[in-house]
Amino acid sequence: MGWRSPLLPLLLLLLFSFLTPSEGGAKKSGFKICAFNVQKFNTVKSSNQRLMHTLLRIVSRCDITLLQEVMDPDGKAVKALVNSLNRESDRYNRYQYKSLSSKSLGNSPSNMQQYVFIYRVETVSVTGQHQYQKKQSFVREPFVVAFQSNRTAIKKFILVPLHTEPSKAVQEIDQLYDVFEEVSKKWNNKNVMFLGDFHAGCSYVTRATKKKIRLFSNPKFFSLIGDKVDTTVSDDTHCAYDRIIVHGEAMLKTITPFSANVFSYHKEFKLSKRRALELSDHLPVEVRLKSSALLLQATPLLILLSVSAIVQSFLSAL
Repeated sequence: MGWRSPLLPLLLLLLFSFLTPSEGGAKKSGFKICAFNVQKFNTVKSSNQRLMHTLLRIVSRCDITLLQEVMDPDGKAVKALVNSLNRESDRYNRYQYKSLSSKSLGNSPSNMQQYVFIYRVETVSVTGQHQYQKKQSFVREPFVVAFQSNRTAIKKFILVPLHTEPSKAVQEIDQLYDVFEEVSKKWNNKNVMFLGDFHAGCSYVTRATKKKIRLFSNPKFFSLIGDKVDTTVSDDTHCAYDRIIVHGEAMLKTITPFSANVFSYHKEFKLSKRRALELSDHLPVEVRLKSSALLLQATPLLILLSVSAIVQSFLSAL
């Protein structure tokens, strides 16, 4: 049997490589949801290769990205973005992406906007969509989407986007409670996340007016982006405009601790503030959902058993 011993270190190394996650894999664990007010995203911006390159790098980090202030009624700008994400390249071809857009929303012909979700086909699927109809409540009524993923500890969840009208921020954020009641009943699911540019800071939402907002005063809702966080690019502002709020302890427990953050893409990509502002005056906000506990527990054991069987079969054949 001594002639077989040189193979054992190689086989053990193979086993170790299966069981030990790479550094890149560790960094990409979990399921990331992002929201970004991309500020008047239209065909002019989508034709700017430099801006699109930055936007692609932002969106490709996330399993689901909510884009706001999209002004693309014919869908050409969003199509260009998704096509670029799906092109044959080393950077993005690990995943295929799809988009889901609302109709154009607003009360001014010159400022009609869409909510757009871009998501990875391999990690999540859309199970339903719902356009909130009560126009007296919002200038841009939420376009609500139900998702399902086998990668997350909580399989089914609902995302409610909102880009508030700044002068009506308090009223519109408060009305999200009514949206919650409608969609949670519609889909029999209270695992709901609210996200977007709420203008929930500085002069638009003060400490006093915040008490009037049910999503902030009701203890069943949890705000993941704090009041002192700056979600803006400019040095002239320090405001927590963009927010992520979840309902219920069940949903809260699926959030990876300390994962709710602002993504300072200008620092990450080494861009000047001037360059960053050409894309948007907002920074993306993001959060991670925990991976399926069952999957995390079962996978190492399955790999161990599989590799063990391969090793035994290999040695028996020698």
